[in-house]
Amino acid sequence: MAGHGLMESDPESLDYSVHEAWNEATNVYLLVILVSFGLLMYARKNKRKIMRIFALPPSAGSIPEPNFYDSLQKVRLRQQLEMYSLARKFDQQQQQQQQQQQQGQTESVQLSME
Repeated sequence: MAGHGLMESDPESLDYSVHEAWNEATNVYLLVILVSFGLLMYARKNKRKIMRIFALPPSAGSIPEPNFYDSLQKVRLRQQLEMYSLARKFDQQQQQQQQQQQQGQTESVQLSME
Protein backbone atom coordinates (compact mmCIF):
# COMPACT_ATOMS: atom_id res chain seq x y z
CA MET A 1 0.00 0.00 0.00
CA ALA A 2 2.93 2.33 0.57
CA GLY A 3 3.79 2.03 -3.09
CA HIS A 4 0.20 2.88 -3.98
CA GLY A 5 0.41 6.07 -1.90
CA LEU A 6 3.56 7.08 -3.75
CA MET A 7 1.78 6.59 -7.05
CA GLU A 8 -1.05 8.92 -6.00
CA SER A 9 1.31 11.86 -5.35
CA ASP A 10 3.21 11.39 -8.61
CA PRO A 11 0.24 11.69 -11.01
CA GLU A 12 -0.91 14.91 -9.38
CA SER A 13 2.45 16.58 -9.94
CA LEU A 14 2.56 15.06 -13.42
CA ASP A 15 -0.94 16.36 -14.16
CA TYR A 16 0.05 19.84 -13.09
CA SER A 17 3.22 19.90 -15.22
CA VAL A 18 1.29 18.62 -18.28
CA HIS A 19 -1.40 21.23 -17.64
CA GLU A 20 1.22 23.97 -17.35
CA ALA A 21 3.02 22.84 -20.52
CA TRP A 22 -0.31 22.73 -22.36
CA ASN A 23 -1.09 26.28 -21.29
CA GLU A 24 2.32 27.52 -22.44
CA ALA A 25 2.01 25.75 -25.80
CA THR A 26 -1.50 27.12 -26.29
CA ASN A 27 -0.29 30.62 -25.49
CA VAL A 28 2.57 30.28 -27.99
CA TYR A 29 0.24 28.99 -30.73
CA LEU A 30 -2.24 31.78 -30.03
CA LEU A 31 0.53 34.36 -30.22
CA VAL A 32 1.81 32.91 -33.52
CA ILE A 33 -1.70 32.97 -35.01
CA LEU A 34 -2.27 36.57 -33.93
CA VAL A 35 1.09 37.74 -35.30
CA SER A 36 0.46 35.90 -38.59
CA PHE A 37 -2.97 37.49 -38.89
CA GLY A 38 -1.48 40.93 -38.19
CA LEU A 39 1.24 40.40 -40.82
CA LEU A 40 -1.37 39.27 -43.34
CA MET A 41 -3.44 42.42 -42.77
CA TYR A 42 -0.32 44.59 -43.05
CA ALA A 43 0.71 42.82 -46.25
CA ARG A 44 -2.70 43.40 -47.81
CA LYS A 45 -2.58 47.12 -47.05
CA ASN A 46 1.06 47.63 -48.06
CA LYS A 47 1.43 45.18 -50.93
CA ARG A 48 3.28 47.65 -53.16
CA LYS A 49 5.85 48.52 -50.51
CA ILE A 50 6.55 44.85 -49.87
CA MET A 51 6.84 44.04 -53.56
CA ARG A 52 9.25 46.93 -54.00
CA ILE A 53 11.50 45.42 -51.31
CA PHE A 54 11.69 42.05 -53.07
CA ALA A 55 11.89 43.38 -56.62
CA LEU A 56 15.35 43.27 -58.19
CA PRO A 57 16.65 46.65 -59.32
CA PRO A 58 17.27 46.85 -63.06
CA SER A 59 20.97 46.75 -63.75
CA ALA A 60 22.16 49.29 -66.29
CA GLY A 61 24.88 47.13 -67.85
CA SER A 62 22.95 43.92 -68.38
CA ILE A 63 21.05 43.03 -71.51
CA PRO A 64 17.34 42.64 -70.81
CA GLU A 65 15.85 39.22 -71.41
CA PRO A 66 14.12 38.91 -74.77
CA ASN A 67 10.39 39.14 -74.71
CA PHE A 68 8.65 35.78 -75.06
CA TYR A 69 6.50 36.97 -77.94
CA ASP A 70 9.51 38.44 -79.76
CA SER A 71 11.35 35.14 -79.53
CA LEU A 72 8.19 33.33 -80.62
CA GLN A 73 7.93 35.57 -83.68
CA LYS A 74 11.56 34.84 -84.52
CA VAL A 75 10.91 31.11 -84.26
CA ARG A 76 7.90 31.43 -86.55
CA LEU A 77 9.90 33.48 -89.03
CA ARG A 78 12.68 30.89 -89.02
CA GLN A 79 10.14 28.12 -89.60
CA GLN A 80 8.60 30.03 -92.49
CA LEU A 81 12.03 30.58 -94.04
CA GLU A 82 12.88 26.89 -93.70
CA MET A 83 9.59 25.90 -95.32
CA TYR A 84 10.16 28.41 -98.12
CA SER A 85 13.66 27.06 -98.80
CA LEU A 86 12.36 23.48 -98.78
CA ALA A 87 9.61 24.42 -101.21
CA ARG A 88 12.15 26.10 -103.52
CA LYS A 89 14.37 22.99 -103.46
CA PHE A 90 11.38 20.79 -104.20
CA ASP A 91 10.33 23.04 -107.09
CA GLN A 92 13.85 22.98 -108.52
CA GLN A 93 13.94 19.20 -108.31
CA GLN A 94 10.60 18.95 -110.09
CA GLN A 95 11.78 21.31 -112.82
CA GLN A 96 14.94 19.26 -113.31
CA GLN A 97 12.90 16.07 -113.54
CA GLN A 98 10.56 17.65 -116.09
CA GLN A 99 13.52 18.83 -118.16
CA GLN A 100 15.06 15.36 -118.05
CA GLN A 101 11.76 13.82 -119.10
CA GLN A 102 11.42 16.28 -121.97
CA GLN A 103 14.97 15.54 -123.12
CA GLY A 104 14.24 11.82 -122.91
CA GLN A 105 11.09 12.27 -124.99
CA THR A 106 12.88 14.29 -127.68
CA GLU A 107 15.63 11.65 -127.88
CA SER A 108 13.10 8.86 -128.23
CA VAL A 109 11.27 10.77 -130.93
CA GLN A 110 14.53 11.32 -132.80
CA LEU A 111 15.39 7.66 -132.51
CA SER A 112 12.07 6.57 -133.82
CA MET A 113 12.35 8.86 -136.81
CA GLU A 114 15.66 7.39 -137.80
